[in-house]
Amino acid sequence: MTVAVKTGLWQLDATRSTVAIKHRTMWGLVTVKGVFGEVAGQGEVQPDGSASGTVTLAAASLDTKNTKRDTHLHGPDFFDAERHPTVVFAVHDAALRQDDTVAISGELTVRGVSRPQSATATVTESDADAVTLTTQFTVDRNQFGLSLNQLGMMGGLTTVTSTLRFTRASA
Repeated sequence: MTVAVKTGLWQLDATRSTVAIKHRTMWGLVTVKGVFGEVAGQGEVQPDGSASGTVTLAAASLDTKNTKRDTHLHGPDFFDAERHPTVVFAVHDAALRQDDTVAISGELTVRGVSRPQSATATVTESDADAVTLTTQFTVDRNQFGLSLNQLGMMGGLTTVTSTLRFTRASA
């Protein structure tokens, strides 16, 4: 597929986008999976083909299908959603490569702590008015103060997987 993304403003289609996490717990024996129910975003493609924008997640919308665990994850030990209601990935530069992948560099902010983050996305669909990107990358939760680790049960990295559908913004 040869991708040609038009310049201008793009809006995330939240109904056709997902952001999920996966983390191994219990000394690597159990995998906890969750999906953020509220995702928003926008971007701008420049005439030179580079792009920038943001993807914002509502921290309290993380759903792991376990109410007790979700309440704990939304609370002060982890996301502290009351004081830090959003998780934001600010994309400073996204450049389309010839192999229909996108090199992304930006800054991830969780719990008010910002760290550089990079990823490679794959363009899975593209037409004149919409583009879909998929990516998977890892995050060290300790860098964001998400370090509760009773008895060494939750070490390691968290995997973030996303499918993001952007549509051309109306003028």
